[in-house]
Amino acid sequence: QSKGKKPLFVQLVLDNIWSLYEAVMKRDKEKIEKIVTSLGLRIGARESQHADPKVQLNAICSQWLPVSDAVLSMVCNKIPSPLDITAERVEKLMCVGARTFDSLPPETQELKNAFMKCSSEETAPVIVFVSKMFPVDAKALPQNKPR
Repeated sequence: QSKGKKPLFVQLVLDNIWSLYEAVMKRDKEKIEKIVTSLGLRIGARESQHADPKVQLNAICSQWLPVSDAVLSMVCNKIPSPLDITAERVEKLMCVGARTFDSLPPETQELKNAFMKCSSEETAPVIVFVSKMFPVDAKALPQNKPR
């Protein structure tokens, strides 16, 4: 960077996105055609002739960089397998608030093994986990409070 070079991420990813965005917004048909053919995309005449350039940009990006595929592959690669969950973590997920796992009904305690097996058999119980997230200011977290 000291010699005026851009970071690798900017060179390989962001510059390409910015050049596509600029070409579509300026209606540079030659550059758009070159980008579309180099990426091997098929954009319909309706999208390419549309008065709003965002429609054409959306059509190109949805084929080139589909969000659903990117999110699904990221989830599959980054989130740990449910089979690797520890027994303590299962108990913590099954208990709400100050309740302990031992205070749960026996029927609920029996679900712990099914939870850990993640079985898809017909006889396996269906377990649904509902969670609600609350945004919290970073200063309010216990590790960030002044002592």
